[in-house]
Amino acid sequence: MKLVVFSICLNEEKTIGELLDRVPKKIEGIDEIVTMVIDDGSSDNTVKIAQEHGAIVYSNLQQKRLAYSFQVAIDKALMLGANLAVNIDGDLQFKPEEIPNLVKPIVEGRADFVAGNRFANGKRPDNMSLSKYYGNQLGAYVVSKLTRQEFFDVTCGFRAYSREAMLQMNINSKYTYTQESFQLMASKNLNIVQIPISIKYFKGRKSRVVTSIFSFITLSAFNIMRAFRDFAPIKFFGILGLIPFVLGVLGIAFTSVHWLNTGSISPYKSIGISGIYLITLGIVIALFGLLSDMLGRIVNNQEKILYYNKKNYYPNLKKKK
Repeated sequence: MKLVVFSICLNEEKTIGELLDRVPKKIEGIDEIVTMVIDDGSSDNTVKIAQEHGAIVYSNLQQKRLAYSFQVAIDKALMLGANLAVNIDGDLQFKPEEIPNLVKPIVEGRADFVAGNRFANGKRPDNMSLSKYYGNQLGAYVVSKLTRQEFFDVTCGFRAYSREAMLQMNINSKYTYTQESFQLMASKNLNIVQIPISIKYFKGRKSRVVTSIFSFITLSAFNIMRAFRDFAPIKFFGILGLIPFVLGVLGIAFTSVHWLNTGSISPYKSIGISGIYLITLGIVIALFGLLSDMLGRIVNNQEKILYYNKKNYYPNLKKKK
């Protein structure tokens, strides 16, 4: 079996060399290990150092964000004929020595997608901000509810993928892939396993993905709403439509009771008209849910076609017996 260990880097010249050197050279069940770096427009010596330490390097030339680079990494790993791939950050927040733990469930055939869990001990990691911690907890709760599975950490960047998982990967987000990939894997009925991993947050270091608390909350809320819309459109639009519908029914009921008691709808005519409008709005929003569900079926068929095209296009290195 062939394993590709890849890291998406932006100006990581201080750590990328050590990271690559610490990637295990031998792992039980793995015949070949290849290291790969996706350079997201670095302006320092990241590319040069990565090449000097034996990594295959693909450069975006200019910054194109995490989600784009991740999809590039998955496609390149498949092009290299990988049976498995591991994604690890280039700043040494995670320990490369733990890569065998991630790939073991896949090698043993127990999983298609293995994600690191930073919160296995039930505590917030040292130097992790409260906003990021609770944002992650909220994201895990929502993803768990949407997928009807229990997940504890859906944004960790230390993960392993089987070839099947990579073939199914089709990220649409422009900024981050972490939560969406969980929902994708669950929607494809692939086996997902989470294992405890070590994490080191550097005190005072600013995240390149999260520039501020406000942006993190906004981006997380947007991703959660988008996931809710895409993976449960009837429920999403049903809830949105239910709010104006109920308000409209209450408005009509109030106006009707007044008419029965007085024989006139004045001075509450506007409430009755608003009630009719809100009921109509609620029904229209609910219809959007039905249309979205129909479009989702079409998208699923298109993804199946894309999956089989990928399967035939990319080389496949069979497991040695």
